[in-house]
Amino acid sequence: MKFFKLFALAFLCATSLMAQGSDSVMLRQFYNVALEEGHSYENLRHLCKQIGPRLSGSKNAQKAVEWSKKLMEDYGFDKVYLQELMVPHWERGAKEASFIIEGNTKIPVRIAALGGSIATPANGITAQVVEVKNFEQLKSIGAAVKGKIVFFNRPFDAKLFDTFEAYSGAVNQRGQGAVEAAKLGAVGVIVRSMTNIIDDNPHTGGMRYQDGVTKIPAAAISTKAAELLSQKLSVNGSAVKLYFKQNCQTLPDALSYNVIGEIRGSVNPDNIITVGGHLDSWDLAEGAHDDGTGVTQSIEVLRIFKVLKYKPQNTIRAVMFMNEENGLRGGAKYAELAKQNNEKHIAALESDEGGFTPRGFTIEDAPVALAHFSKWKHLLEPYKVSDIEAGVSGSDLGPLKTAVPGIVLIGFKPDSQRYFDIHHASSDVFENVNKRELELGAASIASMIYLIDKYGTK
Repeated sequence: MKFFKLFALAFLCATSLMAQGSDSVMLRQFYNVALEEGHSYENLRHLCKQIGPRLSGSKNAQKAVEWSKKLMEDYGFDKVYLQELMVPHWERGAKEASFIIEGNTKIPVRIAALGGSIATPANGITAQVVEVKNFEQLKSIGAAVKGKIVFFNRPFDAKLFDTFEAYSGAVNQRGQGAVEAAKLGAVGVIVRSMTNIIDDNPHTGGMRYQDGVTKIPAAAISTKAAELLSQKLSVNGSAVKLYFKQNCQTLPDALSYNVIGEIRGSVNPDNIITVGGHLDSWDLAEGAHDDGTGVTQSIEVLRIFKVLKYKPQNTIRAVMFMNEENGLRGGAKYAELAKQNNEKHIAALESDEGGFTPRGFTIEDAPVALAHFSKWKHLLEPYKVSDIEAGVSGSDLGPLKTAVPGIVLIGFKPDSQRYFDIHHASSDVFENVNKRELELGAASIASMIYLIDKYGTK
């Protein structure tokens, strides 16, 4: 009996080592395919250069839908289809204009209307400027804001290592600033761009209004111009005025689609693992890092599986979400249909933090899965992508939390230090994506999807 127990234990250990060895070989093959014969970079080139900016409701957004559907069909995925939805349709219009006024001197500064903002009057707005760092300071000023432009000038916290934390600590002034300023009678809002560098590229982004509160125009100002405006205000105060003009408009909602490609599971086809990014982008640039990289990496995961003839146990879906930037309606529709169709989703992973050097993954509100995934660190360590920790996943995945109980949500985590240099700005172009970093990310995501497919989430 003792000999039998020892034999059984040795057999289990040997089997475990063999399994780990086969996993190492498989991960190595993912990286080989991605780095030697990857398609993600050239696919990104096409998306950026042949299609370009893809704001929801635009002609380019529809072109991106058609392109990504055909691409996945050409790759021979088992099923490729569209999910219909209605999306917001906001247009920037003619280029914005703004300048600082000191007496007879006018200093041009660069601004960009925030997504969803109304236009200024046809002649623009000229008014004194009140600079604040946060909503508490704004409220303390009170009635003194009436008839003026509120200038929100809270920078990123440079002490935070993760720049997404710094972004989270500053972004409410962009999203809610116009509402809070309008409550006190302001006529317009200018917000410091959401970036940790000083340059002359204004960074747009979504903002919102509130029922019952007067709508006032809102724009982002470049960090270089924000520094200049703040300096002028500190010296000359009420003698400084700002002029700005923008021509944006909100049109009726437009028809659009999520785009989905699948490789059907060979053992448990009703079990679904989702990997995705969002197809839409802001209109100032090509949406390369936000989120062209996530889109092309997600498609590449399924293509790599096809190239290697890997037959997943569960169904793997690549999802190109529409309308992440100014509405999240694609994520909401995907979750709605998942619930309506009683789909069994095991896990969902989103790549929406740029195509920079991969570092690891974040697991959202799932401590059991986090502990389970951490067992794979030794397999991921050779590729320097073994940082597995608790954190947020992706905006498009949020609606799945309540729609699909028990699903594990995962975020792909590249290095964050350069992301906000280009986020929502005119510099988010194909030329600022590194080919090797993009391909490493695709292989890293493929590795995580493979491990989940083979070993589950707990």
